[in-house]
Amino acid sequence: MHRTNIYLTDEQITQLDRRAQAEGVSRAELIRRLLDRLLDSEADRLGADVAAIDASFGLLADMEIELDRGDGARGAHLERIAHS
Repeated sequence: MHRTNIYLTDEQITQLDRRAQAEGVSRAELIRRLLDRLLDSEADRLGADVAAIDASFGLLADMEIELDRGDGARGAHLERIAHS
């Protein structure tokens, strides 16, 4: 385990202490648990996002989609400023 120092607001300390007392753990243990929960949920979300991207790959391969490849409004704007 490593020791680290962070700066917390008075309100954060108050809320942490209240919650730590309710759970019967130290402030440090509560912070470790909260960090573990956050980091685990971030990894789960990233994994779910990657899985969704993988699952969607190629779904539209057999569909005919017409795309307007013209410059549209951007092209007209560039044309106007080129001749200004």
